[in-house]
Amino acid sequence: MEEGKDPPTTVISRSNQSRALPQRLVQLLSLFLLLCFAISLFSIYMIRKTGGVTTVTSAIPMLQPCIQAQPKNNLDHWITPPSNLVHTMSDKELFWRASFVPQLKKYPFARVPKIAFMFLTKGPLPLAPLWERFFKGHNSLYSIYIHSLPSFQARFPSTSVFYQRQIPSQIAEWGRMSMCDAERRLLANALLDISNEYFILVSESCIPLYNFTITYRYITRSKYSFMGAFDDPGPFGRGRYNPNMLPEVNISQWRKGAQWFEVNRKLASIIISDVTFYPKFLQFCRPACYVDEHYFPTLLTIQAPKLLANRSLTWVDWSRGGPHPATFGAMDINEEFMKKLHEGRECVYNDKPSLMCYMFARKFAPSTLERLLRFAPEFLGY
Repeated sequence: MEEGKDPPTTVISRSNQSRALPQRLVQLLSLFLLLCFAISLFSIYMIRKTGGVTTVTSAIPMLQPCIQAQPKNNLDHWITPPSNLVHTMSDKELFWRASFVPQLKKYPFARVPKIAFMFLTKGPLPLAPLWERFFKGHNSLYSIYIHSLPSFQARFPSTSVFYQRQIPSQIAEWGRMSMCDAERRLLANALLDISNEYFILVSESCIPLYNFTITYRYITRSKYSFMGAFDDPGPFGRGRYNPNMLPEVNISQWRKGAQWFEVNRKLASIIISDVTFYPKFLQFCRPACYVDEHYFPTLLTIQAPKLLANRSLTWVDWSRGGPHPATFGAMDINEEFMKKLHEGRECVYNDKPSLMCYMFARKFAPSTLERLLRFAPEFLGY
């Protein structure tokens, strides 16, 4: 075979292959486009027939973090109270958060001042039905906070004003600094609601002596906060003072008062922001000091003496003697007793003489509930 005759045949074969290749690519591309079009038509059909829109739209939130605009930092974010009182903040974090105080006195929104009722209790609230009647119809004017033993689980129904109103708590011992810690904890949680303007500390044995309208008016119209703060020269007053508390507290500033108080927002902020007097009381208040009777009266007498009425709003009976006031049982509750709760007292209210001195009373045993409910409409007004 001659070498010069094969090359022309080979050239013709390669030329035919190069022409066939583009045609095959065009055919494959056409088939791919046709397939895509068919899939699109099928998808539209399935979305309309089977509700596939739900499946598609459910995937959209997965992309939102990348494309969604940042939420507006409007005023509602700052003035809306916490929807849930349960939180994981330590006391240090809580007090820091609650210490935020607006510098402008005039609020740029419609604000209705509320009274924060702070219940300091070991466990249940046996007189809750009486308080339920007291609060009824005034939802926008009050808020409730409960500090109980950490192990206690409340069982209030969802319709109760006390439902889910427990705050994260710790053990509080009578006469110890842990009792003051519990009271400060209540104040701090209540301060997180910007609408709370007045703060009342009550116990599970307290009852309201007047209806809510009278109580609200009495507290909100007062020029002063109600906390007993007096100088007791005897062994149960100055006798509990420790000279190591100098120079922050000298003996002439040492005060004594009832544990149960009502303060406004300014004084509540002073209490939870205190980092000067608290360490002194914690370290140098003697074991028999009963620090809960001295810390708040002394602190506020030094920091804001002109804002105190120097008396409590909670009546107790010390006539039976002993280290604790009298506890009333079911047999004590009669018409004569109920009348006495409002009679025979004189005090000063807004610098003028007044016969209306107390808004609350204690100590009432659980057994008094039934009789109190019976007498409440006539003698207590609710």
